[in-house]
Amino acid sequence: MKLYTRTGDKGMTSVIGGRLAKSDIRVKAYGTLDELNSFVGLTIAKLHEPKFDDIKNELIKIQHELFDCGGDLSAISKGYTFKAKEEIITFLEERIDVYIKEAPELERFILPGGTEASSYIHVCRTIARRGEREIVELQQSEEIHPVVLKYVNRLSDYFFAIARVVNSRSGLKDVEYERSAVVFRGGKRKENNNE
Repeated sequence: MKLYTRTGDKGMTSVIGGRLAKSDIRVKAYGTLDELNSFVGLTIAKLHEPKFDDIKNELIKIQHELFDCGGDLSAISKGYTFKAKEEIITFLEERIDVYIKEAPELERFILPGGTEASSYIHVCRTIARRGEREIVELQQSEEIHPVVLKYVNRLSDYFFAIARVVNSRSGLKDVEYERSAVVFRGGKRKENNNE
């Protein structure tokens, strides 16, 4: 098998059902999910200890789901069957609820950081947010599979939750942003600030 094909040398790329410019917002959106998937892989490599096995296994599951979402975003063929299903969103919500209870209660914004693994998870969170913005931009001009947008939105919340748990299990306290108002009640963000 040849790794290079030369078919993209003029700035076009193949998608499911045709070809698009590599600068197309659809290509940017699924490219960002690919970037996110790579950072999730890097994060997994940093979670060495058995106390993180549950998170590690969930992140491997998420890598498969990101591939599914990327494929769904890259499809412009009308006959394509979407892979991402609603249950992947439900799973994230259930895990977020568990992790919110495990981490210390939160009232203010925190600085991204802590352990090396937690810092990588915060990078994943911000890449997910960028991916979400690009998917929203794509949605303004093209139809997309709605599960993908919901999933990526929930995924950034999941990353926030596990970043805090990784710090907590490592015996590190999150550092509060010193000029933050009280924005969380009972560990959850106040209603009027929800994304």
